[in-house]
Amino acid sequence: MIPMWRVRTKSGGQRARRPARVGGMRQEIWDSETARGYDTPGTGMFAPEVLGPTVDRLAALAGGGRALEFAIGTGRVAVPLAGRGVPVTGIELSRPMIDQLRTKVDEATIPVIAGDMASAVAPGAYTLVYLVFNTISNLLTQAGQVACFRNAARHLSPGGRFVIELWVPELRKLPPGQQATVYHAEPGYIGLDTYDVVRQLVVSHHFRFGDGREAKLFRSPHRYVWPAELDLMAQLAGFELESRHADWSGGAFTEESRSHVSVYRLPPA
Repeated sequence: MIPMWRVRTKSGGQRARRPARVGGMRQEIWDSETARGYDTPGTGMFAPEVLGPTVDRLAALAGGGRALEFAIGTGRVAVPLAGRGVPVTGIELSRPMIDQLRTKVDEATIPVIAGDMASAVAPGAYTLVYLVFNTISNLLTQAGQVACFRNAARHLSPGGRFVIELWVPELRKLPPGQQATVYHAEPGYIGLDTYDVVRQLVVSHHFRFGDGREAKLFRSPHRYVWPAELDLMAQLAGFELESRHADWSGGAFTEESRSHVSVYRLPPA
C-alpha cells in the first residue's frame, strides 16, 4: 500500500523524482502544482507524531556530524533537523520542490544540489545520508537503486551511516491472477495499486472526487524492494546492516511490519 500522504513518495520523495511512464504516458510527477500542494502542516506525514520521532532518530544517528538528504523535497525533515543543530545538505531533482523549500530556508541554511540522488555529488563528507518515506522506490530499476547506495557510500566518512525508510511489499494481498488491490476507500477517495510482479513495479492510483469537484487522478510509479534485496544492494556498496526497526521509534520489525527503517554503516577507518 502506498497512501497518498506517502507519495514523493511512497521527495517527503516516492524517489528520484523524474519524468516517468505511467500507463504508457510520460508524466512529470513533481511539478509546480504538486510542489505547492505538497506540505500538509500538522497532518499526514507532517504530523508531530510522524515527524518528531524521525527527526529525533536522525539527529542521534548523525552523531554531531553533517547530514545529507537524498530527495530533500520541500524540506519536511531537513528543516526541523537543521533546527536541531545538524548541518544538512540536500540533493533534489525537482526544481519546483527546491523552490518550495526556498520559501522556508535560504541556500546558506540548507544548501541543495539539483540532480539525481543516484549520481549527483554534494561537496564534503558526511556522517549520515538518509532517504525517507520510500523515496528509493522512485528509482524504477534495480541498477538505479544500486547506484543510489553507491552514491551514499561515496559521500560518507568511514563509519558513516545510510538510513532508508521503506514500505514492505504487500503481495500477500494479491490473489493469483489479480493485478490490483484497493488499499483504501472512503467518501471522496479511492486508492489502489497495480502490480507488475515480473519487473517488481507498482503504480499507485489516487482517485479524488465528490463535493462538486472535478474528479482527479494522481499516479505514481515505484519499484518495490524486499528487505533482503536491499541488504544485498548495501553489501555491493560496502555497507553492513546495523539495525532494522518497524518505525522511527524503534519498534520491533516482524513478519507483520508494513514498513521498516534500516540503518546501514560503512566500516570504520
